Amino acid sequence: MYQRLQIQTLTQWLFKDKVLVLIGARQVGKSTLLKEMLQQLPYPFLSLNGEESHIKKLFEEPTAEKLRQIVGDNKIVLIDEAQQIKNIGLCLKMLFDNIKGVQFIASGSSALEIADEIFEPLTGRHFVFHLYPLSMEEIYTKNGFLKFTENLNWHLVYGMYPDVLNNKIHAKKYLKSIANQYLYKDVLAWKDIRKPDLLNKLLQLLAHQIGCEVSLNELATQLKVKSETVDNYIDLLEKSFVLFRLKSYATNERKEVTKMRKVYFYDLGIRNAIIDNFSPVELRNDVGALWENFVVMEIIKANEYAQKDYNYYFWRTLQQQEVDFIVQDEQQITAYEMKWGNKGKITKAFTNSYPDAKTELISPDNFFEKIVVTENTA
Repeated sequence: MYQRLQIQTLTQWLFKDKVLVLIGARQVGKSTLLKEMLQQLPYPFLSLNGEESHIKKLFEEPTAEKLRQIVGDNKIVLIDEAQQIKNIGLCLKMLFDNIKGVQFIASGSSALEIADEIFEPLTGRHFVFHLYPLSMEEIYTKNGFLKFTENLNWHLVYGMYPDVLNNKIHAKKYLKSIANQYLYKDVLAWKDIRKPDLLNKLLQLLAHQIGCEVSLNELATQLKVKSETVDNYIDLLEKSFVLFRLKSYATNERKEVTKMRKVYFYDLGIRNAIIDNFSPVELRNDVGALWENFVVMEIIKANEYAQKDYNYYFWRTLQQQEVDFIVQDEQQITAYEMKWGNKGKITKAFTNSYPDAKTELISPDNFFEKIVVTENTA
């Protein structure tokens, strides 16, 4: 079993007078993490699954007294897949306001519903934590350095989902199952999805554009719909933790791109399942894009798990000079250029414009040192 870094973070925030909310895509290991955490703690706990019908009924027409009866003598109450319970946000608010000394934890797989059902009623009463597919630090901690280096190419193709790593022989089957049965489930169930076929076609197009700037107008033309529809569908995919968009970094609107967005997938195995391409790295023509997506996600995971609230961007001038990835903290910006080979450098256009910025060239040869070690010890 992989030791998830968010266990330590969540444990640190227990009994701080906040509801803890753990979000992330289906099958990334939220339930397993929370179960493991609760079993390690010296407190009586109650674990409820919001997808079970009898649990949903428990929270129908809630009153303070009814909720107290549900909690009983437990010191921690976990509600898994909480967004499946109608009015769960109001129930959590009532629990929080009326029952003191108890830690309430909710998990959810769809920010589409979480935002409406949980976040809004709990304004000022909750902290949010994100769980991603496994990080390279989590894998390295379990398997060691040699396995880490041996399997790097494999992860570019099959990604980092726990079940996939635990069943490598059937990795393709697991990934297609996750993509088709779980990730789509949240998006397609949403009330604004009227054209499932359009969503599938859009995902195919986006999967072929990882690490690239995406034009809503071009996508709309290809799909024969309005650009607003494309934008709305991408927003739904973001809120279901399938992919995310990266904004451009700009301080000079006359020279730098300001409105474009780049697209990355949270997991490369899911991305490759969408385009049905599991060819090994040596036979692929998209390895540069895979490497960029991979490094971007590992930096984001490392910062999230270290509780670093950073901003992320890419950078490009109107003359097409660009930097793959920008990380901005309170004190400085760091520019990352990702190269599958060892040759490359940060463009002088960037270093001239931002002489105080830190720059890093990330290749497979220095990835372990620069990302797995440095990002997790800084």
